[in-house]
Amino acid sequence: MGGELAGFTIGVTADRRRDELAALLERRGARVVLAPALRIVPLADDTELREATRACLDRPPDILMANTGIGMRGWLEAAEGWGLAEPLRSVLTDAYVVARGPKARGAIRAAGLYDQWSPDSESCDEVVDHLRRRGVAGQVIAMQLHGERQPECTLALESAGATVIEIPVYRWAPPTDPAPLHRLIDLIAGRLVDAVTFTSALATEALIRAAGDRTSAVLDALRAEVMAGCVGPVTAEPLRRRGVPVTTPTRARLGALARTIVDELPRRTTTVKAAGHLITLRGHAAVVDGELRHLAPAPMAILRELARSPGRVMSRAALLRTLPRGADEHAVEMAVARLRAGLKTPRVVQTVVKRGYRLHTD
Repeated sequence: MGGELAGFTIGVTADRRRDELAALLERRGARVVLAPALRIVPLADDTELREATRACLDRPPDILMANTGIGMRGWLEAAEGWGLAEPLRSVLTDAYVVARGPKARGAIRAAGLYDQWSPDSESCDEVVDHLRRRGVAGQVIAMQLHGERQPECTLALESAGATVIEIPVYRWAPPTDPAPLHRLIDLIAGRLVDAVTFTSALATEALIRAAGDRTSAVLDALRAEVMAGCVGPVTAEPLRRRGVPVTTPTRARLGALARTIVDELPRRTTTVKAAGHLITLRGHAAVVDGELRHLAPAPMAILRELARSPGRVMSRAALLRTLPRGADEHAVEMAVARLRAGLKTPRVVQTVVKRGYRLHTD
């Protein structure tokens, strides 16, 4: 049939590792729509980052909060360019190092440093609670930011008596070309993708903001037919807050996210028996007796509606409601004809004279 995800369409909103995630999904047969919701803008030459680094050298941090792998690597690489890498590593060696997740931990250890603690949830709030319980009064905390400032976390630590040095390594910006993101938003609203993947909470919020007047349609789709796959609970939070059910892997890794989608999407299929054939509906395709048949959106919409009540006669007017606005009953007839041709089993869809169409169920 072509892989566990054959027949499914999946949107990918990641920027930096989009090709890696797309390859994991395409290898299993999925059709992938690439639509970065944000892009990372490095700040290696930024005066603010250099000043924050100098501040760490002048007042060696007692605590280092490493939030992201790319951020920690970017900071150390920028320091290398300024001739400050060794002095920076030296002052960080004696710090109590908190790695917010596995990627940050990997970057810390690659730099020859050692992390002492990580939160189970990968949440900044959990990090702040841990540090406040441990005691931060009179201590200097170097907080490596991940894209945007976190005033709530900074204020909470400063209220507990700490001095916080914010380390801005990069920032998030809208995609250079927003067209792919708006196309994905249209596909979600039209239920023309089966799943959308998110790898950061900021990207999740960015897609919702970009939806504009289509936000309700996008959220309704994500609450129903379109699966939201998030790499971890922090990424999922903006959607959960809006009542969207979210699928997350047990470990916050791209590979684990891909495996979770492979496990989950096929469970959402519908299987019917009609005219002696076993038919399974998978995203933009139908599997007929084990053979994958790709279908255009209109024929697929007709098949889905007929499969909701196998054997029941559906009027042309009822089927018309499943097609794009502006279509007429002639469009229904054309979609049914294309459906029969696409399935290569014309007897599956039966015409009931003056009434409509139905699946010829066994």
